[in-house]
Amino acid sequence: MRQMTLVGFLQAQNCTNFVGSWRHPLARQDFTGAEYYRRIGRALEAGKFHMGFYDDRLAMPDLFGGDHAHTVANGIRCVKMDPIVILTAMGMATERLGLGATFSTTYSEPFHVARVFATLDLITGGRAAWNIVTSMNDAEALNMGHTAHGEHDLRYDRADEFLEVVMGHWDSWEDGAIVADRGTGLFAHPEKVHRLDHKGAFFQSRGPFTVPRSEQGHPVLIQAGQSGRGQRFAARWAECVFVAYHGLAQARRDYASFKAQVEAAGRDPDKTFVCPGIYTVVAGTRAEAEDHAAVIDTLPKEIDSLSLLSEIMNFDFSQQPIDLAFTDDQLDSWTGAQGMRDRIKRELGGRLPTPRDFIAITRRGTFHDHPRFVGSPRDVADGMEEWFATGACDGFVVAASHVPGAYEDFSRLVVPELQRRGLFHNDYTGATLRENLGLVRPAPGTWR
Repeated sequence: MRQMTLVGFLQAQNCTNFVGSWRHPLARQDFTGAEYYRRIGRALEAGKFHMGFYDDRLAMPDLFGGDHAHTVANGIRCVKMDPIVILTAMGMATERLGLGATFSTTYSEPFHVARVFATLDLITGGRAAWNIVTSMNDAEALNMGHTAHGEHDLRYDRADEFLEVVMGHWDSWEDGAIVADRGTGLFAHPEKVHRLDHKGAFFQSRGPFTVPRSEQGHPVLIQAGQSGRGQRFAARWAECVFVAYHGLAQARRDYASFKAQVEAAGRDPDKTFVCPGIYTVVAGTRAEAEDHAAVIDTLPKEIDSLSLLSEIMNFDFSQQPIDLAFTDDQLDSWTGAQGMRDRIKRELGGRLPTPRDFIAITRRGTFHDHPRFVGSPRDVADGMEEWFATGACDGFVVAASHVPGAYEDFSRLVVPELQRRGLFHNDYTGATLRENLGLVRPAPGTWR
């Protein structure tokens, strides 16, 4: 029986992806300490989640008004620690949970990224995953020594070659290369370790790579591009795809379309797992859960929405009166999240959007910018089952109203109901993330 993939949507910062989470009365405040993340990892592993995944940016959201004061004052994702270090701490507190982190192809070098994730994969016994992003705004560019963020499609062209270099390095060591034979004095077979010698349009990288292959071959690849170019990139490379679906009809349509793109790229669509982000609020009864949701809905502020819209669209929304429509030239010039921009334009038909339209339609910064399931364990499972069983997704990226309590509630209440229905595994099937996702360990070169 087909079963769901479940991923925890995490942040190495003062809040979850829901900015108002730090204001929640039950939110822990020790987010700069290791135990905070170890407890999240234990909660996810208790619920048999396949993976905990860390989103990331290379800058705090300070584009709105050109200043960081509002970001810091309101706690709008102003703390952003290195997710690889956080995952290492989480990995030491868990045994089977997959560990995913975001790394940018725009502001990194392929050899460095290949080594970081291959090392994480080895020390966690084959549980690592890399969320591939091209970054999204000028604030990130300025932090990384650039004057402005690059053109959207060109970033993906660069990312394609970036992946070719990373995958080439991950293929450099054959299985069985290391023998460490003290009797003969042979550490590893030289003929089983290869140089890459890559020379391309964007990168040159010689090798040989310095990290052997892991138990799962190489880290699992995640992508979340929503634009047309981003989807083509994901169809070529991604094994898990995290998406923003906003209604069941749209989800079914876009899910089928993307799976067709994966097949057209020569890959098995059943081995690429599409998981939309969702919010859940669960309690013993529906009434109790609705009371909890009502508290959560008091936490967002309008400045949260405006700041995060500026960040993701790479445009300072303070420059535009809130009810003045953008021009086509303005919209076309943005280098940020084109999938979100295109969604707004579709939903408004022929009318040009205002900043207020962006707030109302995206609901960014609120606890409504993903589909949400509120109620008893049966209510939440009913909603998830409807999406999963009717061709809208392969699983879910579960986002939290606060941590770690929201994940502890989900693992304690919702997971047993999903398991009772046969929709979710009862236990991990293997030691590596690939085994638990049902992915075959890749042989060197199979990505070509």
